[in-house]
Amino acid sequence: MGDVLVVAEHRQGEIRDVTWEMLNLASQIAPDAGGQIVSVVLGSGIDDIAGSVAGASDKVLCVDDPLLENFNGEKYQKVLSALIDEHKPLIVMIPQTAEGVDYAPALAVEKGLPYLTELVGLKIDGGKPVAERQYYQGKVNAEFSFKDADTYLFTIREAAFEAIEPAKQGSVEKVDSPLKEDIDYRKFLEYVEAEVGDVDITQSEKLLALGRGIKEEKNVPDMEELAKYLGADMCGSRAAVDAGWLPHDRQVGTSGKVVKPKLYLALGISGAFQHLAGIKGAKTVVAVNKDPNAPIFAEADYAIVDDLFKVVPKLVEKLKEEKGA
Repeated sequence: MGDVLVVAEHRQGEIRDVTWEMLNLASQIAPDAGGQIVSVVLGSGIDDIAGSVAGASDKVLCVDDPLLENFNGEKYQKVLSALIDEHKPLIVMIPQTAEGVDYAPALAVEKGLPYLTELVGLKIDGGKPVAERQYYQGKVNAEFSFKDADTYLFTIREAAFEAIEPAKQGSVEKVDSPLKEDIDYRKFLEYVEAEVGDVDITQSEKLLALGRGIKEEKNVPDMEELAKYLGADMCGSRAAVDAGWLPHDRQVGTSGKVVKPKLYLALGISGAFQHLAGIKGAKTVVAVNKDPNAPIFAEADYAIVDDLFKVVPKLVEKLKEEKGA
């Protein structure tokens, strides 16, 4: 039994959402683990970041080192290896991101730790972790138990948990960096922001999603009218993108983007498991489909079993009334 150590991820001075999601999970299991939530913040000039993370932690270990100014997986591995030796946490959480998967496997091998990736669930049972992950892109969930160990290492899937609201006043402890020299065979060159279209659907609060059920491109303007009155951005399933109704940067799912809007209105989307994996973080899902057995209804908070071409005009009419248009 021991602490839950969370590796906070930040980029360009901003704490990434997955950090708050991991801290939420940590808050759920720390009481059963018999320890505290201990966050680790690595970087240079990171006092503000460490202070923010302390709002959801009992303690923050802040390793502020010019050698950590830019991400380097091997440097992270060296620092975390030393911290694990010193603090001996029961659980170590690392985000399942491009950065996290860079160093987590090597760290697990170096320390000889039980290791599982891309968790969507975690609990403590009998003093040991029981972890949950998905297979076949979300079609099958599996639970794992582990051999006895002092420390277990897991990576956590993005958007698998809700972000926590900071409500603590944890302490920040400055920790001396174990790095003694730079790693000159692997260098940071520059940060290049991924291109996005006119809308970044990963940041949208409301999304109207199109599926194969809208049938033809000529029906898209009717859906756009609904999106306008709803105040929602447009997105869609792979079928809608492959048909050319929407650009690729609006695709939701395992081959597109993971979204977490407050409202996700799905029109004519049956709900293949690849698509459902992309909307796990949505607060409220409303699905319109004439097939009562459509898989998306298993994820929907509100289900409308009807022809979307009957439903959409009614919704537009109602929204126009409310807005006085």
